[in-house]
Amino acid sequence: MSRRSGRITLQTRDSNMPEPATRTTLKRRKSEPSKKKLQPGAKRQSYEIQKCWSEEGATPCVLVETPHKELEPVDPSGFRQYRFRNLFIKASPIPRLSWASSDDVWISMLNKELKYFHDQSYLQRHASLQPKMRAILLDWLLEVSEVYSLHRQTAYLAQDFFDRFMSTQEDVNKELLQLLGITALFIASKIEEIYPPKIFEFAYVTDGACDIWDIQQTELLMLKALEWNLCPETPISWLKLYAQVEAQKDEENFLVPQFCPETYIKITQLLDLCMMDIDWLGYSYSVLAAAAFCHFSTFEVVHKVSGLTWESVAPCVRWMTPFMDTLRAEATPQLKDFPKVKADDRHNIQTHVAYLELLRKAQKRKVDVPDCQLSPAAGAALLTPPSSTEKLTNP
Repeated sequence: MSRRSGRITLQTRDSNMPEPATRTTLKRRKSEPSKKKLQPGAKRQSYEIQKCWSEEGATPCVLVETPHKELEPVDPSGFRQYRFRNLFIKASPIPRLSWASSDDVWISMLNKELKYFHDQSYLQRHASLQPKMRAILLDWLLEVSEVYSLHRQTAYLAQDFFDRFMSTQEDVNKELLQLLGITALFIASKIEEIYPPKIFEFAYVTDGACDIWDIQQTELLMLKALEWNLCPETPISWLKLYAQVEAQKDEENFLVPQFCPETYIKITQLLDLCMMDIDWLGYSYSVLAAAAFCHFSTFEVVHKVSGLTWESVAPCVRWMTPFMDTLRAEATPQLKDFPKVKADDRHNIQTHVAYLELLRKAQKRKVDVPDCQLSPAAGAALLTPPSSTEKLTNP
């Protein structure tokens, strides 16, 4: 049989005979993978897309013309009336920057003021705590910061972390304050310092009260409570901005400090002392820095570098007056030398003096001169938590 006749025979046999069942199965198997490629999520999404457009309604491809008719007047009395107070009444005082928009930098700092909330009455939710305990803890943290040559920003971040964490808690035992404080400083040092101390060094300064495992567990608890919001603009960052804007000259690098270090450490000492008082939390950080700066300059300069009005700064300035009078009676602070710290960075390292004794003197001045004890909550409830005997015990 020739090759052609065999080919014809095969064709005739295929056309006359029914197809085997195996071939039908193969065809079905070939068509099934195309259905499997469509994932269940895609099916559901496709179904939802088909169902969201009714058959009689408009489709995304149809333009609906807006009716040409006049708008009816609306009665504004039906809307709620809101009043907003903007403390910053002028544009950004930051000069033109080559690496960023000065307006964007300024707006970012203002937004952080609104994001990070501080509650000066949080001690009322902790029956066993007193304002003096907070002052003792912060005084010790400043001392630890000086021992390890930590920056001022690090110490102020730790204070912010501690106060905001305590605002989220209730009935914290006073035995846990040292653990919470050293944990806050540990977190702040990892954020701000280039070479932060090791965790065993922070455990060492507690003299056995806290071990490494305690700090690690408390760190997780604190980060969760703060919702990882760890970048506030502290009074130190606001003060550096004000001082730099005031001392800035034309065509100079804004990132290079131009202000006087001696004056700067005097203002920071005033902020350090005021930090010990719980009423510190009643003011925003930008106002605290401006009020401290106002004690060493004129308000015209403060208004120029901050944009704040006198009405917004005056209560804080008067509240700081007893603290400033106390520091005037003390020796003038001097720049200290720190190992492995450059001379032009010494003013940024946190220092410590006998702040608890200075706080006692300042609070005595507040009692002697009641007019100076002015706070944003004047005329309202107690500015500080009552004593332990006056607090309600837990049921």
